[in-house]
Amino acid sequence: MPPEPKKSLEIQDIIGLKPQHFADLIRTAQLVFDPTAGVTGRNFTVNWQELGIPSNVLDNLRILGQEYQYDSPHLPPEVVWSQLTPETRIWFIENKDTLWRFEEFFPALDED
Repeated sequence: MPPEPKKSLEIQDIIGLKPQHFADLIRTAQLVFDPTAGVTGRNFTVNWQELGIPSNVLDNLRILGQEYQYDSPHLPPEVVWSQLTPETRIWFIENKDTLWRFEEFFPALDED
């Protein structure tokens, strides 16, 4: 294993990040990129800052959300970690246990 991914995995272990945290981050990024999840006719604006995502983190999450828009959120942690800005990494570590809540803010797509 090249040194950078190994170092990244060691950092993740030290700060307690688990694959589920990364999946929650990707789901959040997908919502930030497209809160309507591509459903035609659904339009609304989300004030992400009021929900606790700073503007300097939003840009990074939008990029991730666009890149992985239709992918499973269960991506290799080292791939996701390498795409995070320092600001997003800090925010992610601080919010890792509450990211799942962002999905709760939006009604399920299969509900009427």
